Amino acid sequence: MANGSGSRGRGGTPRRAPGSKAAPAKRVSAPKAKPKPAPRPPREAPRTFVLGAIPGATPGKWIGLWRERMPRVALELREIAVETQVAALDEVDAALVRLPLAASDDLHVIALYEEQPVVVMSTESHLTAADEVDLADLAGEIQITPADDVLHLEIPDAVAPSFAPPSDTAEAIATVAAGVGIAVVPMSLARAHQRRDVEYRVLRDGPVSTVALAWLRERTTPDVEEFVGIVRGRTARSSR
Repeated sequence: MANGSGSRGRGGTPRRAPGSKAAPAKRVSAPKAKPKPAPRPPREAPRTFVLGAIPGATPGKWIGLWRERMPRVALELREIAVETQVAALDEVDAALVRLPLAASDDLHVIALYEEQPVVVMSTESHLTAADEVDLADLAGEIQITPADDVLHLEIPDAVAPSFAPPSDTAEAIATVAAGVGIAVVPMSLARAHQRRDVEYRVLRDGPVSTVALAWLRERTTPDVEEFVGIVRGRTARSSR
């Protein structure tokens, strides 16, 4: 009599039917290794970018952008004199200067903007009656030219003062405020030394003053290149 176990071999192992194939063994995959975290970039060492600026320069917008993009690099603004602006480049990373500069292979120079010349006069001067003036309107006026003059303008038919030139623009404008003569300066300097007892008018046919960014070629660094990009209007994502 059959015992019901004819389909099984000894030990209960199922028998394969003749000609049948064994089922493939299942592969057990090894557990995937967790990816290693990317190494953190090295922390920048604190440093300072030193920007020189001649009187009248207005780098406020660029300084604001620098602080947004380069929060770990402090920016120090250092005033430099026009008469020593080239020598001052040895002590700063870059500087806002006034052109012209003597041609040199040692310098990078990028012209940025031009300033209009203005005539500074006493509030009592007859020249205040006009909105703008021409050189011809200044004939017979006493021309006060300070020692730090940047325009190098000789007004036709102007009168030379009988006293020594003022030491700087501030002193020249103080002299004008006293009712003695006129001074011709870039507009930014007139604004910087604005007083209640003086006014200024645009000199339509006077020489402009160009402000430029300059730095020594041998001192070109990533920080300098970053500032150049800022003044040229490149965004934080654009390449150099």
